[in-house]
Amino acid sequence: MDHHHEFVTNLDQSDFRILEDGSIQEIRYFGRETDLPLRIGILLDTSNSIRPRLEFEKEAALDFLQSVIRRNKDQAFLMTFDNEPEVIQDYTGDLALLTDAIRKQRAGGGTALNDAIYRAAEKLSNPPLPKGPNNEVRRVLVVISDGDDNLSDHALSESVEAALRSEAAIYCVSTNTDWLSISGDKPKKLHLEPGDQVLEKFADQSGGRVFYPYKVEDLAQSFIDIGNELRSQYFIAYAPSNAESNGKYRKIEVQTDRKNLDVRTRRGYYATTPKNPLVPSSK
Repeated sequence: MDHHHEFVTNLDQSDFRILEDGSIQEIRYFGRETDLPLRIGILLDTSNSIRPRLEFEKEAALDFLQSVIRRNKDQAFLMTFDNEPEVIQDYTGDLALLTDAIRKQRAGGGTALNDAIYRAAEKLSNPPLPKGPNNEVRRVLVVISDGDDNLSDHALSESVEAALRSEAAIYCVSTNTDWLSISGDKPKKLHLEPGDQVLEKFADQSGGRVFYPYKVEDLAQSFIDIGNELRSQYFIAYAPSNAESNGKYRKIEVQTDRKNLDVRTRRGYYATTPKNPLVPSSK
C-alpha cells in the first residue's frame, strides 16, 4: 500500500525481495491472485465486559459479511466466546443463516479470547474446499472484541502460533472506545489499552489489521477495503534455502525497492509438514 493506504497493483517480481531469518531467498513463482474463495471465521465476543457494545458487535459482524461474502463462492462460520468458545453456525455461504445466528446472541460470562482464536484456527486449517482442480482458498479470522482475556487455557503466544499455522489473516474490530478521538474524518486511537495491544499483535503477526470504530458506520468503507484486499494479493513462492522441517518458527521479511510503500504480509511460518499444522513446535 502507498502512503495514502491505497493498493499498489502494478508491481512485478523484480520489485520484491524475500528474506527468511535474514537470508535472501530465490523467488520461484510470482503472480497476482484476484479472485480466491474466502473461508472466514467470525469471532464474536459475548462476554459480560462488552455487554454495552454487543449490539454494535452484531451490526459490525453483519456489515462485514454483507460486504464480503459472495454467493456460491465464499463461506463463513460464527463462533462466540465468553467462558469458552462455541461454534454457533458452522461453515455456510447462506447469509440468512449467519444473520439469524448473530442476531440471537446475548452477553454474559468471562472472556476466553485466546481459546477462541486457537479453536477457530483449527477449523480454518481444514475448511471445505471448492470443487474442481483449483482448491486454493484464503483463510480469514474477523475478531470483534475488546481484546481482554481472563479465562483461556491457551496462552497468547499459543494462539498466535495456531493462527500462523492455519495461514489465517486476522482482522480485528476493537469495541474499546477509551482514548478514541472522533474528531476529523474518522476515529483515531490516541492510546492503546492492553486489550488493544493484544488485538494489534494478532493482526500484525498474521498480516491483518485492527480497526477502532466509534459507530458501525465508521466501518463501512473499511469492510469494502478488506474484501478487496483479501481477493487482491500478490502471491510469491520460494523454496527455503534451509530445507530442514524441524517445526521451528522462521521469520519472513518482504521488501520492495519502491519507496514509501508498506508491505503487509504474515511475519513468518513454522517449518513443519502440513499433516499436523497445529502441533506445537519443540522447545
